[in-house]
Amino acid sequence: MSLKIRPASECRFDQLSLGEIMLRLDPGETRVRTARHFTAWEGGGEYNTSRGLRKCFGLRTAVCSAFVDNEVGHLIEDFIMQGGVSTEFLLWREDDGIGRTVRNGLNFTERGFGIRGAVGVPDRGNTAASQLKPGDFDWDHIFGKLGVRWFHTGGIFAALSASTAALTVEAVKAAARHGTIVSYDLNYRPSLWKTIGGLKKAQEVNREIAKYVDVMIGNEEDFTASLGFEVKGADHSLSTIETAAFKAMIETAVKEFPNFKVAATTLRRVITATKNDWSAILWHEGKFHESRKYPELEILDRVGGGDSFASGLQFGFLSKNDPQLAVDYGAAHGAFASTTPGDTSMATQKEVEKLMKGGSARVVR
Repeated sequence: MSLKIRPASECRFDQLSLGEIMLRLDPGETRVRTARHFTAWEGGGEYNTSRGLRKCFGLRTAVCSAFVDNEVGHLIEDFIMQGGVSTEFLLWREDDGIGRTVRNGLNFTERGFGIRGAVGVPDRGNTAASQLKPGDFDWDHIFGKLGVRWFHTGGIFAALSASTAALTVEAVKAAARHGTIVSYDLNYRPSLWKTIGGLKKAQEVNREIAKYVDVMIGNEEDFTASLGFEVKGADHSLSTIETAAFKAMIETAVKEFPNFKVAATTLRRVITATKNDWSAILWHEGKFHESRKYPELEILDRVGGGDSFASGLQFGFLSKNDPQLAVDYGAAHGAFASTTPGDTSMATQKEVEKLMKGGSARVVR
């Protein structure tokens, strides 16, 4: 049975995301601590899905976020516009001159190589997006009058502050009320929750949000930490997610949250920072669907691979409403995105579909 997705003809947007977008500063092949030059990108776990759906798959997308009205804020805005994502719902905050009361987020991220893992150093305290709160967006206008087929947000944005957690709850309730499919990436980050209540608060917030989610994305550790589900005998020290453990987790979760129509995750075995076994699995209406496997995938930049999986998955449902195609598009798009720098996808739909069919990396002329 397919998802009940609103027709494109009655909606302004195919997909809308809610989240923080930071300026990523990438030292390339060197390290943050020794860099003299940085390449600038934009990135944010929720936004990355909207950009992938627009640039790779050609869908109509938008993002809800906030920036300080200064040069850095407008630089990030320029990246968003280059990506083709609508800026209609960006909110602008007055610059206080030094960032004492509000600022834009920065994310210093080195890619890692071989035995040296990737390292992220976010600088996002007191940002405009973290101060977003219920009432900042007119959801009835957005989901009702304008129309949105799919809404995506996640646990990173919900963890930024008490007000973003409350805003996320408000948003998913409104989306569900208007018949918009809601997807949520648990994306558990202990560092984000530790100053606002830790694991207990993470589970309290995420369990409330989960009541309104149609498509839940997250690995075994995410389901355990964010929702409190435990699989007896599961080994969280493993760098890979065991398929059997994920299946057991989902079967437990859907009993408590029967509103889950889809649950999905990437399956990764970390060999080195630049070589992972990669695939994905998706549960839909009692059946598991697995993607083709990409063994020893060579990785240039792993950041954003999971977000590109999520956007490929969304495309599979939005375009074909097919769970097997959704996991196949997701896995292939995430794999391809890991071969390019930056948080966001540089893939084309043709390249993704070629990879899905087992296409080789021979030179294209």
